[in-house]
Amino acid sequence: MAQKPNEPVFMVGLAFGSEAYLSSPYLVIDTKSGPVKGLLEGSSRVFKGIPYAAAPVGAKRWRPPQALSPWKTTRPATQFGPDCPQSSSILSQAPAQSEDCLYLNIWTPSHAEPGSLPVMVWVHGGSFVYGSGAEKLFNPHNLLKRDVIVVSFNYRLGIFGFLAHPKLTAESTQQSSSNYGLLDQLAALQWVKDNIEGFGGDSNNITAFGVSAGAGSLSLLQTSPLFQQHYAKTILQSPGTARRLASLEDAEQAGYALGKNIDDLRQLSSPELLAKTPLLTPKVRGLTTPRILRPIRDGWVIALDEQQAFKNQQLALLPAIVGTNADEGSQATASWPINTIQDYKQLLESSFPECSDLAKRCYPAATETDVKKQVADLFADTQFNYGARLFAKTLAGYQTPVWRYVFTRRYPEQTQNGPHHTQEVAYVFGNFDSPASKQEAAPL
Repeated sequence: MAQKPNEPVFMVGLAFGSEAYLSSPYLVIDTKSGPVKGLLEGSSRVFKGIPYAAAPVGAKRWRPPQALSPWKTTRPATQFGPDCPQSSSILSQAPAQSEDCLYLNIWTPSHAEPGSLPVMVWVHGGSFVYGSGAEKLFNPHNLLKRDVIVVSFNYRLGIFGFLAHPKLTAESTQQSSSNYGLLDQLAALQWVKDNIEGFGGDSNNITAFGVSAGAGSLSLLQTSPLFQQHYAKTILQSPGTARRLASLEDAEQAGYALGKNIDDLRQLSSPELLAKTPLLTPKVRGLTTPRILRPIRDGWVIALDEQQAFKNQQLALLPAIVGTNADEGSQATASWPINTIQDYKQLLESSFPECSDLAKRCYPAATETDVKKQVADLFADTQFNYGARLFAKTLAGYQTPVWRYVFTRRYPEQTQNGPHHTQEVAYVFGNFDSPASKQEAAPL
């Protein structure tokens, strides 16, 4: 094939040091599963929709991620894989939703040599029930200008990723159920560590970073018995760390609300199963109540509540940046039906039954005008601020490098509140013009 004037030339088979060249905007990289073909977008090489585990469909629904079957012919990696099933509306570039959703995406500067650049792996948020590695706000082309490789991926969500059920536990060789979404994350991170050098990344210089549920996942994974230095550094944006987790037994009993026959549940279509989510979701979120369809203490992936794990030094001591936004609470609690002093009193007594008087002194509301602000502050502190502080304090206590931040920059129209939960993400990726940049996500 004749090369056109000024047409860029790319190396084929970087993972194996091939001297062959391809005169095309496409680039082929060998992975441990098989070769993939990406494309050129400006000055970046992009690989979209690479599977990192077998499709968790049919009999694989509610099972740990399974190894891929290798392929020999080159697989196109030019389109995002489907998003995992979810009911929330997000600005995603994925073509569809499907349970066959365990895909990752890689962006690399076109000049990257094998094993040369630091790697940043993005773990999306979405309260463990929605989100995608293909969201428009996460377009990393501006990040690539800093000479890093960026990876994003999907993981199972909600009822597909975090259902506990006695029948699922019984069929598990680990006597565990739920936390499939966390296992997906570990599988994706391991895939990156095993394969990223061929794309130009340094497998010993991987930073995992995420927001909300993504950041909360990372802090949990660092307490997991299964964590084996899948990454070297971490950045946690509003992680929701150190909340109480439901036990396996409690989550299993809640799972019975869907029915007792797990084979029947596996026969349901994705939309039919997704429609059952409200059976496991409270109408008003508790401040101290363990939640279902989220990570739980299953005894295998997660053994302890984070506070206990921190105290026992059962935490991977990795350099970290951890922080929160100045106003994590007002947008999240704006619609809560807590408006009167009596409403507020009931919230405190149900959330802090053993120390409600202390909570009233720490978050006083003398008039009904005070209630909304105190509810917002209480939510922000219990769900995000205290956990981020504890995570940073724990690492510092073990002489591990850690930086704590509070993000305070408001949008021009935010004169009374903000920045809200996730509003720093546009600054992280440099995507201020994206329609998603001002979209406020539901908190973890």
